[in-house]
Amino acid sequence: MENIRMRTLEILKEENEGIRERYELAKERIAGFKQEVSVREPLRDYFAAMADFIALVTKAAEAVHSGELYRMGLEELSGLNHALYEDILPEHYGTSYGNPSYAAQRLSEYGQLLSAVYSELRSLTACAFEGRLLPVTWAMELLVELYNCFEVEGDYTLGEAREALYYYLHDYMQGFYMASVREKQDPTYTFARDIIMESGLSDPRYLYYFGEYITDNEQRLAGYLDSLPEETVRRMAFTYVDGYVRGFQVMGADFSVKEIVNIRYVIGFERMLRHAVAMFENMGKKVTVHRAPTYLSARSYGRKDGYFSTSANPQYEYDHRNDMALCYDKKMQKAILAAAKAAREYYRPEYAAFAGPAVLEVFGQPEFCPVNKKEAVCRDGQVTERMLETGRELSLRLTDYVKPEETSYTIIAFPLPSIGEKFEEIFAGTIRLNTLDNDAYKKMQQVLVDALDSGDRVRVRGAGENRTDMVVCLHELADPVRQTNFENCTADVNIPVGEVFTSPVLAGTDGVLHVSRVFLNGLEYRDLEFTFSDGMVTDYRCANFPDVQESRRYIFENILHGHETLPIGEFAIGTNMPAYEMGRKYGIFSKLPILIAEKTGPHFALGDTCYKMSEDHAVFNPDGKEIIARDNEVSLLRKTDPAKAYMNCHTDITIPYNEIAEISVLRPDGTKRVLIRDGRFVIEGAQGLNVSA
Repeated sequence: MENIRMRTLEILKEENEGIRERYELAKERIAGFKQEVSVREPLRDYFAAMADFIALVTKAAEAVHSGELYRMGLEELSGLNHALYEDILPEHYGTSYGNPSYAAQRLSEYGQLLSAVYSELRSLTACAFEGRLLPVTWAMELLVELYNCFEVEGDYTLGEAREALYYYLHDYMQGFYMASVREKQDPTYTFARDIIMESGLSDPRYLYYFGEYITDNEQRLAGYLDSLPEETVRRMAFTYVDGYVRGFQVMGADFSVKEIVNIRYVIGFERMLRHAVAMFENMGKKVTVHRAPTYLSARSYGRKDGYFSTSANPQYEYDHRNDMALCYDKKMQKAILAAAKAAREYYRPEYAAFAGPAVLEVFGQPEFCPVNKKEAVCRDGQVTERMLETGRELSLRLTDYVKPEETSYTIIAFPLPSIGEKFEEIFAGTIRLNTLDNDAYKKMQQVLVDALDSGDRVRVRGAGENRTDMVVCLHELADPVRQTNFENCTADVNIPVGEVFTSPVLAGTDGVLHVSRVFLNGLEYRDLEFTFSDGMVTDYRCANFPDVQESRRYIFENILHGHETLPIGEFAIGTNMPAYEMGRKYGIFSKLPILIAEKTGPHFALGDTCYKMSEDHAVFNPDGKEIIARDNEVSLLRKTDPAKAYMNCHTDITIPYNEIAEISVLRPDGTKRVLIRDGRFVIEGAQGLNVSA
């Protein structure tokens, strides 16, 4: 492990030496907070708490620089890890300044802002374990600035405090963005890769070297993988890597000209990832492994982009999801766009060599239904629109550096121990799901595709209490011999195998989509319902909160992502009955990730199509037919008004087989052909899809 420390710190040597004096001065000043009485209570208590936390962060950073971290025993590492996260654990959160409600109660009008500052300071934990003193120093200096100003009794206003946070974010935005892009794109920055490849994975101490919160989940998961036969772990890695490579084949893209593969995963899977990294490197590829962003300016709520561990407290993350709205004016927006451009230009060669992400997701996290707190930062309509505009602009400009039609990806998922006492059985079942026979599914799914191509609409009706009744309009096939509407999707970019999907025509796509209970990006939705007219959301509701408007705001923020409406970007029929049966057998439907859940029935995706920004790139099914349904009326705006063509979101909502009465193809002559009745495939040639094992 000493080699890992030296290699990372050598990369950071010049940067750290340049900031060391400021780091020491800020550290010393903050240590003095607890001995001073120049700031009135209760603000004094806040700064004392922040001083305690900074002392832990700097202790970790210095243990990394001296090498002491890698000489610590398991108990000492565990103690340091617990101390760093103790304040936001659920049992302590009620009296934590990370809790906006408590901060507002204690600090009055300053509570919301100082709770956001606390959250930014907490992001320093990751920096400390990577040995990066620069962002640690920036944040410590922000804390010192706030403290110095509060020493002047009666002369400091909330506006001035907010201004301090604003200019901290604005002035260092380029530094934050450069570090984020470096970690994703630069294969010489090997912090996480080295832990994966060079640690003794049978020694659980390595888990604590990442700086993420380590729970029983990570410990049991790493221990379980360590107990599996080498061939089993190698087969898991091969499925993951092979799906990635085959994704390029499906896309018709040339993998050989790409050099950099980005791995995104969950801590605990290092033994599998060690095999995967070796497989990629044996192909001549270089691997990057980046942390899910922790900075206020970069983090996002929902699906995490990078490596991470079990959340210390999902409510804490939810409470701080909108903190950036405190400072998001037009000037900040320009700073973000300028920082992105500068970082992308600097790493232009690496972007050109970028092949795409290989993602390992997990499921089985403890169920979480958040509390909406009035003290937490909320986004108003103007800020929401500005953020959406920035997201669209960043996405569009990224195509100047990375051509979507030249890249691919893969996603695979496995359960966490927190899924329950049947974890090992479910894990083994998931391995079976991930290695189902592609060729057998391809043949049966082709029967569905051929039947679907015979119609101009598809009708989906729910069973029992499920109120779904949707009519989906399909594109006209000018040449049915050479063209198709549906992609026959096997286990390449989306593992496991099992769906056929299309981008519907929006005009005439109408009805109601309803699911009784579903988890989307870690959040629970009960009795979720959307109404559509011409393929666009016109109404929505759920039963999460007694207040109807609070429930609508929950959907607006977390499914619509601030958009007043969204199109149906995808309609699909999942074909993986073994996945459905696994969910039913173990009672884990609500815990299945979208990746697996979407294979257990029909699903509708709100947002962009599956072909976002590569619509002009021809894609073909295994039978040689071109999939022509790559656009809809919204994505076609890319030709006239690109800013309105993309939503930068894609959320799949699945209706499980047991809630389906019928899925049928409606033909122009008024006849119909039933594909699924009462949750079972009834079409000749596809009935083998009903086999559950």
